[in-house]
Amino acid sequence: MARCGLLAQVWGALEEDDSDVLQGTSPSRKMSARMFAKLNHVAIVSEDYALLSVWYRAAFGLEIKTNAKFEASAMSVGDGYVGMNINPRMPGRQAGFDHFGIQVEDIELVRERVAKKYPRIEIIQRPSNRPFAALGIHDPAGQYFDLSQSGLKNRAEVYEAGSWEQPRCFSHFALRVVEPERLAEFYASVFELPLSNSAAGEGAFALSDGRMTMHILPWKISDFLGTGIERPAPDHLGFEVDDLASFKKDIEELQMANPFMTPKPVGIGAEGTARLALFKKTGLGDHYMADLDGVMVAVRQRKH
Repeated sequence: MARCGLLAQVWGALEEDDSDVLQGTSPSRKMSARMFAKLNHVAIVSEDYALLSVWYRAAFGLEIKTNAKFEASAMSVGDGYVGMNINPRMPGRQAGFDHFGIQVEDIELVRERVAKKYPRIEIIQRPSNRPFAALGIHDPAGQYFDLSQSGLKNRAEVYEAGSWEQPRCFSHFALRVVEPERLAEFYASVFELPLSNSAAGEGAFALSDGRMTMHILPWKISDFLGTGIERPAPDHLGFEVDDLASFKKDIEELQMANPFMTPKPVGIGAEGTARLALFKKTGLGDHYMADLDGVMVAVRQRKH
């Protein structure tokens, strides 16, 4: 199926009153500009979650709305719209950019859509101590993500601290998957996220809530020629900054003041150069780097 064909198929369904996408939705919300879903949660698993949270707060000005009791188990930081959990690595868990989360207007409607069109997908209850996740779900490829709804009892920390504006903020995240068309259709149809061709190149898709964008990139083993092969998984985080030169200067000053604030170097050696080239090929940043743990981060200068 061509990309334009997929876009036409999904948007055609959105325009039909009896479509699977909008079944059970009130006429007033069909005409409303309010988004059904928000891409407002990401999560990292880290061997040193507390140190990594300090780096993100210092580098991007992310704020923390928590207490020491919660910090003993995880860190929650945010930019006023997107909240990021930095969770300690427990036995059996892989480190890195682990998952993301979607806040919806109606969780039960999501259940109905998934049960009807994707009956093999499971939705489970999460422990009550999660500040964002009420439910856990996966997409047709097996990528796990969180589901939440405003007002649920478990919600806490940055997810219930209100909104604010700041000069450095999240802009996007990206997944690398084997079947990008199939997953783009899933996220568009179940969550009503506007779908478009991604600037990341041929075979890539973008879904946006108007503030945060999810890029679905094709995964091909041949893309990793000359470097370590990575599995299909969350690929990188993206930020937008008001002044890229000032941001770079701040990163340098951080590591000069404290060597423990030094990001993992990218583009070192032949394999590192090949991996950086693959990252840059997305075209989703003006500056490509990694955090302290090696999670890839694309930083873009805000257009004024």
